[in-house]
Amino acid sequence: QVQLVESGGGSVQAGGSVRLSCVVSGYPYSTVTLGWFRQGPGKEREGVAAIYSGGSPTYYADSVKGRFTISQDRAKNTVYLQMNSLKPEDTALYYCAAGAIPPGVAAAWALAPKPYDYWGQGTQVTVSS
Repeated sequence: QVQLVESGGGSVQAGGSVRLSCVVSGYPYSTVTLGWFRQGPGKEREGVAAIYSGGSPTYYADSVKGRFTISQDRAKNTVYLQMNSLKPEDTALYYCAAGAIPPGVAAAWALAPKPYDYWGQGTQVTVSS
């Protein structure tokens, strides 16, 4: 059984930082792309960042480039999202997801929800001004 469990969310003031973690277990394939998505109030789910299981390539939404960093620890089966310089518009429920997406795909595909097969339950991040 595939499980993705996020942690690390919380409330922070604008300009602050938060690190999210996602532990992945039971994934049936040796290679995987792991992604972070978010869904704000009244908004559609959007891709934030993604990373192939080999560590590269990585993909970022334009809205978070230079502020967010995705990384992984394969020994711990964990993917992280370091979020710096947070803004109120970053407030959302953040999900991690896993999919059999090969490396080198277009960023728009790697950051779309459709190709991901497995999802976590989400962790809330609230940024106050």
